[in-house]
Amino acid sequence: MSTTTTRISKIGTVVVPVTDQDRAIEFYVETLGFEKRTDVPFGEGYRWVEVAPAGADTTIAIVPPPPGNPAGNTETGIGLNTDDIDADHAELKARGVDVDPEVSRMGDPVPPLFWFRDPDGNRLMVVENRD
Repeated sequence: MSTTTTRISKIGTVVVPVTDQDRAIEFYVETLGFEKRTDVPFGEGYRWVEVAPAGADTTIAIVPPPPGNPAGNTETGIGLNTDDIDADHAELKARGVDVDPEVSRMGDPVPPLFWFRDPDGNRLMVVENRD
């Protein structure tokens, strides 16, 4: 029996379509504290913008959607890790971020988590690290 594998070694970038890149940059950088890693023009008047938590390998590209595709109100499937779920939930709530009313605690094997929405209504999840 033969096994076929690829040479794919990591997730580099995930794309979140947004309607206003400047507003998204302000949210992801100023509100969440991410780093802006890339902000370059491409194509006909477009910008490619990538943000990420400090030290993270994987980036989030916050870019306009392809023509004819909607932006916003998307379940991104992105899970962000934290060492202190309660502190991050409280801080984001205090900053006016659209977060779930409380941290979800379903019990093992599901770690404590909550969802938040960016200015376009895209949903991201914050999950507490497991030791």
